[in-house]
Amino acid sequence: MPTLARLLLCLTCLVMPLAAQAEVPVLRIQGSNTIGAELGPALVRALLLEQGLRQVHVQSGPHANEQQVSATTVDGQQLRIEVDAHGTSTGFTALEQGDADLIAASRPIKDSELVALDKLGDLKSAEAEQVIAIDGVAVIVHPGNPLRQLSTEQLAQVFAGEINDWSALGMGRGPIHLYARDEQSGTWDTFKELVLTPRGKRLATDARRLESSEQLSDEVSHDPLAIGFIGLPYVRQARALAIGDGAAQAMAPTISLIATEDYPLSRRLYFYLPPARNNPWAQALVRFTQSDKGQAIVARYGFVAQTVQAIQVPGTANMPADYRHLAGEAQRLTVNFRFAEGSASLDNKALADVQRVLEYLRVHGKTFKDVTLVGFGDTKDDSDRALLLSRLRAMTVRRELARNGVVLRDIRGLGAQMPVATNDLDEGRIKNRRVEVWVY
Repeated sequence: MPTLARLLLCLTCLVMPLAAQAEVPVLRIQGSNTIGAELGPALVRALLLEQGLRQVHVQSGPHANEQQVSATTVDGQQLRIEVDAHGTSTGFTALEQGDADLIAASRPIKDSELVALDKLGDLKSAEAEQVIAIDGVAVIVHPGNPLRQLSTEQLAQVFAGEINDWSALGMGRGPIHLYARDEQSGTWDTFKELVLTPRGKRLATDARRLESSEQLSDEVSHDPLAIGFIGLPYVRQARALAIGDGAAQAMAPTISLIATEDYPLSRRLYFYLPPARNNPWAQALVRFTQSDKGQAIVARYGFVAQTVQAIQVPGTANMPADYRHLAGEAQRLTVNFRFAEGSASLDNKALADVQRVLEYLRVHGKTFKDVTLVGFGDTKDDSDRALLLSRLRAMTVRRELARNGVVLRDIRGLGAQMPVATNDLDEGRIKNRRVEVWVY
């Protein structure tokens, strides 16, 4: 049977002269530097190799933060895929202008972008919006800086320039040097939306802005007075701080806390596949990225894969007694089910996670009374109502699993206990509305 690459090449031959094939890219990926710097080209390269193409090379494009992946088919024809990484916003602009086939994004699509791209189909549909990895925005300092943690409120004050000397944070005296990603960056958008905007802050005008993730991290690691933020894979020689949000305890950007999206500055990385642009290479890349091989590459490049694993959670004194007992008996899966904003329906990632959890349970023989679901929520005026809503969220997940033959051991609702984010902000309340999966 011919490979996918061979079939696609034949389709391409019908619509363009052979001599032009090497000049016209079969796929144009635009957007996030976080994805496009290394992960995007690596995924493209692996896809081409899996499909049997030869002489697969990754090389620099005509401008900074642009790369091209070229390959040769079994018939000796050349093809090229372009990966331009100038920031998430530039990707959606390129899509609107007809200059992109697939968007790499390190934040969700904005409502204004949805409206502008409406003619290309519903980019918020489960088919179009594909979460490909989980990342954490790491707050980094010089490796010799003794500071260990900050609250999100302190973080906002620091980057707004309201706290501008290290002595205000209990350190030695010295001006705080701010480093931030540029305006087009999805990392910047995420930091702004999670830290600054909810607290009515703006970035200080003296912050040094950089397009390159690697350059930002390296400059922070060489500046003893520096603090910056970056995607988790780019911490490099700098040191990441633990971050606390509201009443939640400070959390370091560890793999398990980012996988469950409990870490306050965790974020999702996306591919957006426009429904009205039926590019077979884009579809093939999305499928490959979501496969076990693709997710292994995600992990290899320092991001958090969506592969489900069971982890031991140590019991602590601040846990409710029944939850601490559960932690002593069972293991928690590295996935939290969350819900669409303002809805009782599972969001797009949660819908995909249902299938991942089902596969894990089947492979490990845990489909019959080996699973407990624990629901959580945000604070309500009536604690009984918060408890009921948290249990109803767990029952929503139960229905999805039961449709596929899973019989649960137990369902629990813990209301507003054990928050992972502040309940003073909409973003925090959304994060606190979650369902955990525990297996025996």
